[in-house]
Amino acid sequence: MVFPRKKAALALASATLALAQAFATPALAQTAPPHVLPNGQVPPNLAAARTHMLEAPENMLTFHTMDQLFQTRPVPRSGPITALPRVDQALPDAVLGTTKMTEDQWEDRTFTNALLVMRDGKIVHESYRNNTDASTHYISFSMAKSITSIMVGIAVNQGFIKSIDQPATDYVPELKGSGYDGVTIRQLLQMRSGVDYEERYDFGATPSVAAKIFLNAVVANTERFADTAPRLGRKWKPGSHFNYSTLDTSVLGWILERATKQPLATYMTNTLWQPMGMESYGFWLADGAPGVGRELNGMGYNATLRDFARLGQMMLDEGKFNGRQILPADWVHQATAMVPNADPGTPPPPASVTDPFARSGYGFQWWKIDDTGAYTALGLQGQFIYVHPATRTVIVKLSFFPPEGSDLGNRALEETLAYFKTLVNWSATAPKP
Repeated sequence: MVFPRKKAALALASATLALAQAFATPALAQTAPPHVLPNGQVPPNLAAARTHMLEAPENMLTFHTMDQLFQTRPVPRSGPITALPRVDQALPDAVLGTTKMTEDQWEDRTFTNALLVMRDGKIVHESYRNNTDASTHYISFSMAKSITSIMVGIAVNQGFIKSIDQPATDYVPELKGSGYDGVTIRQLLQMRSGVDYEERYDFGATPSVAAKIFLNAVVANTERFADTAPRLGRKWKPGSHFNYSTLDTSVLGWILERATKQPLATYMTNTLWQPMGMESYGFWLADGAPGVGRELNGMGYNATLRDFARLGQMMLDEGKFNGRQILPADWVHQATAMVPNADPGTPPPPASVTDPFARSGYGFQWWKIDDTGAYTALGLQGQFIYVHPATRTVIVKLSFFPPEGSDLGNRALEETLAYFKTLVNWSATAPKP
């Protein structure tokens, strides 16, 4: 999700007021924060804080205090914690162009809240900044899309979803007659629905469709994120064009809810979070009160640094973790088999487009990162679960990049990917501990 920059003064005033209220309560996953009105309406100050939560410098705090800004759906843990062995090592310096800096300096320069590097299943580096620690829960943003893909794979394996080549309307008949009529689950996973939707957040007097969804579902909770889906038409033949769409992922969440006959948080608790032996609870942001709102499965999962790393390690180990086959190995292979974003005959992005993922590939809600077989879950403003199978490296970086499109945000992305390359090269050549 990409949002435009707002006026910093208004953002600071709004977010400061809401966060001042928030920090008066413990940072626990709640069903409804205490400052939501009894009738379910969102107070103006809280709505303003949600609207501006992505802006710098407030995002240094908001990105790890989302349970104080939103209604949530807990995903509890239980049982023994699956240990992550560690062999702490000094990481190599970062070389960015002609500039050399320590890893610690690179973390500061790339707006890092937390960083974890694993090699061959062992933690070699773990660090926290900005008043965070191992118990802090960080927003995933669109890394939640990759988690949704994992849940679809589990549901297919358990028989709740018969085939990903079924049409979405088999599970959500409300989509009949819309642009989603005839779209398969596979096409949703690949973001090739063909629906007339653009991930463009234009606010103002005539907001775009995506902006309206953000304002109504995420900020005000007056509708559900997926409610717009049955009202949209078709732009392309399903399967023919890649079009990045949080709405497609939201429809996948709707399908999971219908197929499993349970809320996504409950299904995730029983089939993923608890079987993996996670260290802490997780939680979904929700777009309304219990019984009305749904999990914001396209952008709203929150977890600790190590538990995000456990997800990455499970993917690296072809779906196996905690002595169990959590996700079928075949699903991992399918999900990370990348299809080029640019369709045949489509001209490449112009040189002015600096986002490296515009020239990349996409699997089942996972991004191709380069030509080495690496892939990543990718979240707005610098959230990564990066997996490099060739060197058995997993990197989780949780960041607070400036808003997308800014020069600083573009630089932070480029310098993050550059240092990831340094780390995998180091993993390939450094002696095993």
